[in-house]
Amino acid sequence: MNAADLLANTLSADTATREDATAKLEAASRENYGAYMLMMSEVLVNEQGIQHVRTAAGLALKNGLTARETTRQNDFSQRWLGLPSDARGKIKNDALGALASPAHKTGNVAAQVVAAIAAVELPVAQWDNLIQILLDFVNNNANNTALKIATLQAIGYICESIKPDTLARRSNEILTAVIHGARKEEPSPEVQSAAIHALFNSLEFVRDNFERDGERNYIMQVVCEATQNQNVQVQVGAFECLVRIMSLYYDKMALYMEQALFGLTVVGMKHDDERVSLQAVEFWSTVCEEEIELDFEAQEAQEYGEMPEQESRHFAKIALPEIVPVLLMLLTKQDEDAEEDEWNISMAAGTCLGLLSQAVHDAIVPAVIPFIEAHIKTQDWHQREAAVMTFGSILEGPDPIILTPLVEQALPLLIDMMTDANPHVKDTTAWTLGRICEIMISAIKPDVHLHGLVSALVNGLTDVPRIVANCCWALMNLAEQVGMYLEDPEAAENGPLSPYYAGVIESLLKVTEAGNNEGSFRTPAYEAIINWITYSTKDAVPIVQKTLITILGRMEHLLSIHNQIVGQDDRQNWNDLQCSLCSVLIAIVRKLGPTIQPVADRMMTVILSLLQSSPKTSTIQEDAFLVVGALCGTLETAFAPYLSAFLPYLYPALKAYDDTTLCTVAIGIIGDVVRALGEQAAQYAEAFMTVLLENLRSEVLERGVKIVILGCFGDVALAVGGGFEPYLNTSMEVLGQAASVQANPLDYDTMEYVLQLREGILEAYTGIVAGLKGTPKVDLLLPHVPQLLQLIQVVLSDEEKTDSQSKLAYGLLWDIADTFKGGQIRGLLLQEWIVSEMRPRGARLLPETKKVWKHAREAVKIATAVPQ
Repeated sequence: MNAADLLANTLSADTATREDATAKLEAASRENYGAYMLMMSEVLVNEQGIQHVRTAAGLALKNGLTARETTRQNDFSQRWLGLPSDARGKIKNDALGALASPAHKTGNVAAQVVAAIAAVELPVAQWDNLIQILLDFVNNNANNTALKIATLQAIGYICESIKPDTLARRSNEILTAVIHGARKEEPSPEVQSAAIHALFNSLEFVRDNFERDGERNYIMQVVCEATQNQNVQVQVGAFECLVRIMSLYYDKMALYMEQALFGLTVVGMKHDDERVSLQAVEFWSTVCEEEIELDFEAQEAQEYGEMPEQESRHFAKIALPEIVPVLLMLLTKQDEDAEEDEWNISMAAGTCLGLLSQAVHDAIVPAVIPFIEAHIKTQDWHQREAAVMTFGSILEGPDPIILTPLVEQALPLLIDMMTDANPHVKDTTAWTLGRICEIMISAIKPDVHLHGLVSALVNGLTDVPRIVANCCWALMNLAEQVGMYLEDPEAAENGPLSPYYAGVIESLLKVTEAGNNEGSFRTPAYEAIINWITYSTKDAVPIVQKTLITILGRMEHLLSIHNQIVGQDDRQNWNDLQCSLCSVLIAIVRKLGPTIQPVADRMMTVILSLLQSSPKTSTIQEDAFLVVGALCGTLETAFAPYLSAFLPYLYPALKAYDDTTLCTVAIGIIGDVVRALGEQAAQYAEAFMTVLLENLRSEVLERGVKIVILGCFGDVALAVGGGFEPYLNTSMEVLGQAASVQANPLDYDTMEYVLQLREGILEAYTGIVAGLKGTPKVDLLLPHVPQLLQLIQVVLSDEEKTDSQSKLAYGLLWDIADTFKGGQIRGLLLQEWIVSEMRPRGARLLPETKKVWKHAREAVKIATAVPQ
């Protein structure tokens, strides 16, 4: 059977035929990758072939070149580059040839293949003539519309998938070709649409062009004109470009906002076609997001007595009178039959209004209050719902002093609206009450509002799923914010929610009894239970204890039916339930503290059974480990009897290199165990340190996990004290090697990684110093002090350092100086850079960091006052 027949069979309605063909193609790909790719390219380029088979061939080629995971992508890239150059050349020529296919689907999939090959070859300086070939296709084939469309699509895909610096030297040519195709003079709307989308993908690497007034003006002219095109796809693409341009080049937009964009986007928001209006609304959402960020940066700069790098132009505030009426009108365009997660114009308008409120602050209130007052009691449910949505959307941004009387006035009406006849109104009301609980808790008067509010939300738990989910969310916020409002909820005998603990938790537990998770309400119900437990006062302890028994009973029941589960959906439902129950257990353990001891045996039996019955790649493993971690922290040395049964599950998780989350959690458990056991952890230290060092040497373990390992060294050292001696030199050697890693200033990801790495090393050093301090083994640290001080110097001299790193660095310096305050390292502490760092600081340090700096300064002063 030839390749075309196999591809056709992969699309067969017959399951056996489809699976057989798929298996044969996968086998061909594994056994002879080059021959397989050549077969696929021959099918793709064959104009006599069947359309859907050619498309399948193109997708097979693309899938043979691309992978989502970085490691697999690297393997795929090397596999492709390892093919003979003539084979690669044949496949590339076939893909380029297929761009000219009159069948648009074939041209599009060929464009994807070209981009996939380019993503592999261009970064390693191969296929140098590709961009020129594509530009020639666009510029020299005026009458071949299909070729121009597919080529522009290919350019767009290439720009999307390749880092900007790889294409920077060809940016002018690419931009010229793309803009030429997007002009209003282009006769083919399909070409215009392809060009506009290519422009969208190229916007990030044409920064130099945007710096030049003339070029920027022309780009903006073409895009603005495209928003008025008769073709809706072109209009949508043009507005998408404006959204991206505003995000990338906000500081260049003042002139264009004044001359065109204000008017174009307001008109666009009113467009009859929702695809256009959605993008026009998204434009203003992006404006608001940029200005919210700039506002934050300005406040941060003010704290340091500096000027912000970029100032807000306050476009949102200037446009407020024009855009608010349109957004309010769009809020009334709800689709009664819309799916819960379906994005539509009324949802977009609500999101934009919320961002607008954060961007313009108090100015939003007088702009929307008349609309709310006029429509919140009308007969038309669209207007009632829009009025409630408006009120909920403006709760973040304005001064709470302004909002408080409005919320106090609105609460009785909103509570009453939880019985509205329309489910959409009830749903939005529940969401708005949740927002009030989250943001404006001080406006809720316990003696006036609380009983009605809790009653309304609990009654809502028996409604339709989406209302149940929002009521759960509101109850979750209420418990958290009331708890945080108390000075010390842990010590408080009772609180405003005391009369409601039993009823609310019981009602939430009933919600979670549902056999399925329709409307995704079960998860927020468990989250609400967690918050009502976490922030409960002392009088709720009996209720928490009762809840613990209920949760353990549910877990035991689920374990008893585990072997009866057959379908994938049922298994996923079982997994989700166990994860939620684990989360509740963690909250209960933390709340009850050491008093949980009598139930610890039963808990560990459940957790060990859960670990035994769950797949090794399941998230249940992670959640079960987190329960164990919570128990460790609560029981401390009393956890020791459970370790021998638990460790056989921990060690395999530590070796789960392909599951970084599980591996990270498992490493965290080592820290929990050694902190709980203290000096008793010495008997496990060798096994723990061995596996941690093996993980560090692994070439496949994700580098972020290794940072967690370094911090764990400090946990072990702090726990076992002088018992850390056998691992000290090896640990210091590994940490020193890690500290020598340098960031590439042009690679943001590497810079971010190095900053996190240094933080992990500082935590490790701090644990090691604190562990050995005051023990007979403390002098073992002396040869390593220069290494520690070197990292502190590197961190403090880095302009990109975070406040957290500064605090850790000063803390480590404090520990070192306090450990050797007898003058043993006086000369090292008198180095010029340390003397400079210990001079009085200005306002550049945040209060907590400044406090640590003061302690470090005093410790250094004492340690250097004693002659060596």
